Amino acid sequence: MPTTPHTDTAKLLDRLDHYYDAVPRSAARVEDFGPLRLFVREGQGWPYYARPNPSWVDGTVTADDVRRVRARQRELGVPESFEWIAETAPALRAAVEAAGLTVHEHPLLVLDPEAPPGPTPDGTDGTVVRTVAPDDPVLPSALAVPHLAFQEPGTGLAGLPELDAAAHARAHDGSTRHAAERMRDGLTRVAAAVADGRALCAGQHQPVGDISEIVGVGTLPTARRRGLARAVTATLVADARARGVETVFLSAGDGTVARVYAGLGFRTRATALIAEPAEPAEPAEPAAPGA
Repeated sequence: MPTTPHTDTAKLLDRLDHYYDAVPRSAARVEDFGPLRLFVREGQGWPYYARPNPSWVDGTVTADDVRRVRARQRELGVPESFEWIAETAPALRAAVEAAGLTVHEHPLLVLDPEAPPGPTPDGTDGTVVRTVAPDDPVLPSALAVPHLAFQEPGTGLAGLPELDAAAHARAHDGSTRHAAERMRDGLTRVAAAVADGRALCAGQHQPVGDISEIVGVGTLPTARRRGLARAVTATLVADARARGVETVFLSAGDGTVARVYAGLGFRTRATALIAEPAEPAEPAEPAAPGA
């Protein structure tokens, strides 16, 4: 049978769906609830999501199924969060909305295999964009800066004093050590825009076999509008390609952010959905890269 664009897309989305089911397994256990699957993190790190159970063959899911998972998430003290690809689980949206959750849509973009390399910063302003090693002194700030970025959309007020405080906390609370262990195991790769020993922008990609997702690209609010997120993303892409990754993808915050990534060769191929209570008790860690 000849390959058509439709079958190509279906195969691609199937690969992405298997990635979403595989990537948490290095740090979480699986709890199945019929058509839904909850990943329960073991050890440090941000709690994982619930998502469709790929072994549930008939595709049906009800609001009661969603409520059972939400009850378990409350019991565990983790966010009531569900993440999935709209096109691979079309029945889930109605079920989570009937269960009282709000659904947010994010463009799901995949890098064109023929896309040329992204921009290489010239460093004339003193900023160098590079990968970060597990023992790099800049790692605590590279882990801290995306959190500050996502707390303040737009051009915010958080600057170097806030970054230094957040990096100091991460250097002493065990999170940097945990991240370094994942980096040594090849589970996470980090890139950052570095100036004066600090990461002004940073992000990660998380390879599983020949596929990797770029996540959490964020810029210090007072350092925005300099193209740092674009350069960091390009560096992550180059690193993934150098390591044999064939499929690089990401979820954009919205259409405006998606257009930024389109300039690097990313193309919208589907829609990523995130469901959560309308007023979550705690702000969620953004999975989507931010400019």
